[in-house]
Amino acid sequence: MTMIRKIALPLLVISLLSVAFIADNKTTLKPIATTGFAVVELFTSEGCSSCPPADALLAKIEKESQNKPVYLLAFHVDYWDRLGWKDSFSNPKFSARQNQYADWLKLKTVYTPQVVINGSKEFVGSEENMLRNSIKTALAQPSIGNLTISISKNGNGKPILNYNANHSTDGYSLAVALVMAKASNRVLKGENKGKTLSHVQIVTQFDTFNLGGKSNGSVNVQMNHLNGEQPTALIAFLQDNKTGKITAATSLNSFLDGELSHKSER
Repeated sequence: MTMIRKIALPLLVISLLSVAFIADNKTTLKPIATTGFAVVELFTSEGCSSCPPADALLAKIEKESQNKPVYLLAFHVDYWDRLGWKDSFSNPKFSARQNQYADWLKLKTVYTPQVVINGSKEFVGSEENMLRNSIKTALAQPSIGNLTISISKNGNGKPILNYNANHSTDGYSLAVALVMAKASNRVLKGENKGKTLSHVQIVTQFDTFNLGGKSNGSVNVQMNHLNGEQPTALIAFLQDNKTGKITAATSLNSFLDGELSHKSER
């Protein structure tokens, strides 16, 4: 595990997504407990020699979690870029998110590889037994959260993400991640010099939107290519602004193909 002194990064970033809320604030929602889910966020970097085992473990979990409510997100942080190798998947926004977790979870440092489960538990990302047990526990815990999302198009033919939550969203944000299924790079400098590193579930875009108590609305999705590739999936979840706890999650695969919809099983 490689430790890095916590760095101060701005938590407010320029949004790549524009949001328009369509909601009825008077609606009273009565959540019903359903089966659990696991949002697994890995903070990693191609410049970190401790990270390849965690990347490989995430790929193993990805293969084993097909058709399960397990949502995998690989955030490539940028603070390793200054040490000789610039990770082409890195983004300062992803480092800012990791710093946000340091605040939420009361950590003195940020480090790679780090995994966070459902916004409430963190540990070293290469610890396989801990990861498997944490996912198993999360899936076994009943959840009252439920999130429904669908894709439509605006008048200009641009995709719009529509969402609906079944519980009060006061103090909650909607997080939206665009993900690339897999990629690999040959590293020419830094701690992993000479290695070809493979990755899965690479986050290419990430934004959060304060819902302000609105249980349904829409997000105008602006998709950017990364390294010439389009994202292949969209993962969305509800997160408590004060604690970081994630209460509902869902995803759309192949969402670029047309108007799709999916309801979280949580």
